[in-house]
Amino acid sequence: MSQISQRQRIMAASAGDVADGLPFFHYWRHCQQGSVERACRNRGMGLCWSRPGHVERLHDVEVVERQVSWSGQPAWRRTFTTPVGEVSTMEIREAGVGQWHGQRSWRDVTPWQVERLIKEPDDYAVVQYMVEHTEYVADNFPIEQAMDWLGEDGVVLCYLPHSPMQTLMIDWVGSEGGRFYYHLADHPELVEGLYRALCRSREALHEIAARSSAPIAMCGDNMDDFLVSPRLFEQYFMPVYAQQAEVLHAHGKLMAVHMDGRLNAIKELIGRTEIDIIEALHPPPMGDLRLDEALRLWPDKSIWVGFPSATYDEGPDATREYARELLRQTGEGGRVVIAASTENQVSNENLLALAEVLGT
Repeated sequence: MSQISQRQRIMAASAGDVADGLPFFHYWRHCQQGSVERACRNRGMGLCWSRPGHVERLHDVEVVERQVSWSGQPAWRRTFTTPVGEVSTMEIREAGVGQWHGQRSWRDVTPWQVERLIKEPDDYAVVQYMVEHTEYVADNFPIEQAMDWLGEDGVVLCYLPHSPMQTLMIDWVGSEGGRFYYHLADHPELVEGLYRALCRSREALHEIAARSSAPIAMCGDNMDDFLVSPRLFEQYFMPVYAQQAEVLHAHGKLMAVHMDGRLNAIKELIGRTEIDIIEALHPPPMGDLRLDEALRLWPDKSIWVGFPSATYDEGPDATREYARELLRQTGEGGRVVIAASTENQVSNENLLALAEVLGT
């Protein structure tokens, strides 16, 4: 066994260096614990934890949550009442939510919204009031605790929420049925007004992340060129990434952005950003950009590959072969880290197969 630790190996590749072997890890939020996990870690698998470096305080807003019925099943409606109006959201929570890692259910499903916070144009003013009355306060304890517990067995990330425009696209308005895009086309002053308010509000978060103990800040987007066209990416995302990177780099932090979707249409623009780590790149068959091409396109960036769940569906033999193909595409250039999964649980059989190829 090499004397270099999992933390050192992951950090070396993330900083653009060549580590002594291809680093790989599993995310804590959906990692099984037990004999198989222990066997894989003994073969070199690390762990990665994402924790916030802040707490959020909402002022002058009353928040009430109650259980309701939705399509014959229990749901939870959260209502926000402000001096300028009221908005609400409703979500389904499968069994295990609140009892398992990272607010996931026993079956690895996060709570999902059946009603979005913003439904009508009038809702924008209410949500903007909420944004302008949100305070972010530094709280480094969760990160320090995780770093203390994990030691040299992996890395801890300071987790940031979706960037402003993806907060609207994914969290508050939603893209189902094109809703967000209709709002942007029909009411650009409302969408862009809320976007700008979020940009101002989130500046405090970037400073908090930069001053946290974590060496990497994870900017939690879900980039996919089906949702984000090149025009939208250049107009609404690149300026935010530039501002984040300036603050983080000034404090010696690496900046990662979650980009797990199709990236071919925006790959050249990604190369122009100041992002250090493209996190969760999913090569084909789930994404549309091969690892070797991404390495050529982005010579100044590290790539954390999200092992595609579609390959796991084919079983351990397919997992081994795909892992060998990733090794071939990586070559001797370094700058690559493999995540066993960025979103889902992995069966014991597939995790063992992955460790057989990537482990020591």
